[in-house]
Amino acid sequence: MYVAVKGGEKAIDAAHSWLAEERRGDTAIPELSVAQIREQMTLAVNRVMAEGSLYDPDLAALAIKQARGDLIEAIFLIRAYRTTLPRFGYTLPIETERMDCIRRISATFKDAPGGQVLGPTFDYTHRLLDFKLAAEGEVPDAPTRDTTPGPVPHITEFLNKEGLIQTEADSDQTPPDLTREPLELPAARALRLQSLTRGDEGFVLGMAYSTQRGYARNHAFVGELRIGTCAVEMEIPELGFAIDIGEVELTECETVNQFKGSKVEPPQFTRGYGLVFGQTERKAISMALVDRALRWKELGEDFEGAPAQDEEFVLYHADNIQATGFLEHIKLPHYVDFQSELELVRKMRAEATTALREAAECA
Repeated sequence: MYVAVKGGEKAIDAAHSWLAEERRGDTAIPELSVAQIREQMTLAVNRVMAEGSLYDPDLAALAIKQARGDLIEAIFLIRAYRTTLPRFGYTLPIETERMDCIRRISATFKDAPGGQVLGPTFDYTHRLLDFKLAAEGEVPDAPTRDTTPGPVPHITEFLNKEGLIQTEADSDQTPPDLTREPLELPAARALRLQSLTRGDEGFVLGMAYSTQRGYARNHAFVGELRIGTCAVEMEIPELGFAIDIGEVELTECETVNQFKGSKVEPPQFTRGYGLVFGQTERKAISMALVDRALRWKELGEDFEGAPAQDEEFVLYHADNIQATGFLEHIKLPHYVDFQSELELVRKMRAEATTALREAAECA
């Protein structure tokens, strides 16, 4: 018979100590500092901030260190910490056309107004291991940076001069806050975008890839991908006007998608949209593709049964913290549940054996 393990508290304390020892590793090697993680593992830090819904590079780096590099665990730590913070107000909408871009590219216009800036990217590397990085004391030469100062208009707006792309309707309504209210379906586009930007990068990437393979017929062009910093403004009631309280680094992607038209709309292009904390361009592009796939009803398109078109499937499975919690709970003690299943299977086997024996005797 299975019985409950005794001495659990002592075992848990020992497991915590062992975990701390494993996290530290060989003490003969200098400890990795939070500042080193923040400055040299920025893409991991950016992902933790984006999916943790908290823009703080220092806290994200600390979470990565505590989680031994497990980014989902780090995201969990950040979300848990976020719940302890007071909410003292809301900022004004960020104006991304005023972004100071370090990277700005378009796959639709070669001579994009404002110019294209390749910026820091893996796109043009050879994907060969650089063993020079294994040498201690390696200090790279500082290259001359070519940046595009804001404001820089969005490239997709140039299609609007001919009316070739759907105009996005402005809304004065305050969007719901997914960090304070549970997700309910059907969800407005603003809520879907919140869910996608917090969603697991791998899952959103898989959904986006499925659209490119034909599940939703969502062939897209990257109208513009831009990365840079945007000012964050907040209205102060005591002052009666808005002030700049800081800046955040963002990645924004707008895709241009084909649209054959409907009974009320002429043939034109439509958009997919992605916006994520930090330099997280793979996530932003994926988000834009999935956003466009989820707009099928709004645009009067047919539902083809594609996973990326299924709002319930995408939004309820995108959150890696919810998925992790439900997945990992099955490794916790389920002794009583298993005992009931065990007794049920024994009873069913006994009944089946008896039935077979009686059938054999009758024969």
